[in-house]
Amino acid sequence: MTICTHGRACLFGAVVDGAMVLSRAGVIAYERWLALPDHHAGVELDAFVVMPNHVHGIVLLVGTGPALSGPAPQIENVTKTDNAGVVPTQPSGNVSLSTVIGSYKSGVTRCIHEQGLVTGGRLWQGRYHDHIIRNPRDLGRIREYVVYNAGRWQADVFYRA
Repeated sequence: MTICTHGRACLFGAVVDGAMVLSRAGVIAYERWLALPDHHAGVELDAFVVMPNHVHGIVLLVGTGPALSGPAPQIENVTKTDNAGVVPTQPSGNVSLSTVIGSYKSGVTRCIHEQGLVTGGRLWQGRYHDHIIRNPRDLGRIREYVVYNAGRWQADVFYRA
């Protein structure tokens, strides 16, 4: 799935020499993403990346369909500029992707506003783009796209100078 900031504003940092350097807001987006399985039963994370104005991630909703094999790659091309707190949410039972994404967007927005990093206005676009991964080949292709996204930033459809 892909979620974009409102107006594709570059709030989460910058790509420097092919690696994402997270701003304080980007650290919040990164840490809130990692916390999703702690707050939603049946959610597992695969490859993801926080980019300057969007987040790409592979979310597995365990128990909702066939699983694809293969370990998730470790993403190490991110530099955090500082640490930020994570606001917990309540665990839930069966969960939909829209519930997970709504919770994520809400939590990131709340933390960013509480820390005064962005004041007022919308942080996110209203919708998100999703794609059902149907086979291991598709999973590999999407993982590769996510993992190497920062290195291809200037050619990215979401690129903003």
